[in-house]
Amino acid sequence: MKLLFAALLCVSQVVAAAGLDPALQGKVNAKVKEIQTWAAEPTVVNAVKAYNAGKSPEAAAMDQAKWANTSVIDPFVRGLTKNPAAEVLKAKKGDVVSEAFLSGADGGKVAFLGKSSNWSHKGKPKHEQPLSGKTWQGDVEVDESSGLQQVQVAVPVLDGGKAIGSLVVGLSIGKLAK
Repeated sequence: MKLLFAALLCVSQVVAAAGLDPALQGKVNAKVKEIQTWAAEPTVVNAVKAYNAGKSPEAAAMDQAKWANTSVIDPFVRGLTKNPAAEVLKAKKGDVVSEAFLSGADGGKVAFLGKSSNWSHKGKPKHEQPLSGKTWQGDVEVDESSGLQQVQVAVPVLDGGKAIGSLVVGLSIGKLAK
């Protein structure tokens, strides 16, 4: 009986972690509206447009294997944390944001707060839904790059009403719940 109770308790905790209570979801929805304004910043839109128009040689040569073996102190990686679009993200993030990354149409990175686990999110809902003009929200999870329990949300970067990239932001559950 104890074993059955323990198994049911574990299942209920997993189910509870998959969704958010209504109050917390309301806070996530409010953050999504705020993040949409970040994605509309001219500096952010122009960075994505420039990336889409012609990637740097480093970006053009990047793939997941190279990305996984590229250090956070590599000049290319550091440049993606220090460019004008990254500075906009840093200025707006606040304490609830655990990560943020901006991607071009092909899913390659344009800017971020810290090196993401993947170079490209092409083919994944967090990138593809925003490219179709919709927002996206993932499940609550422990993020492998930040180590924090978070929920990721993604919004389109729009140019003249057309989606040209995505902005994915991780929201710390612990900070949102306060």
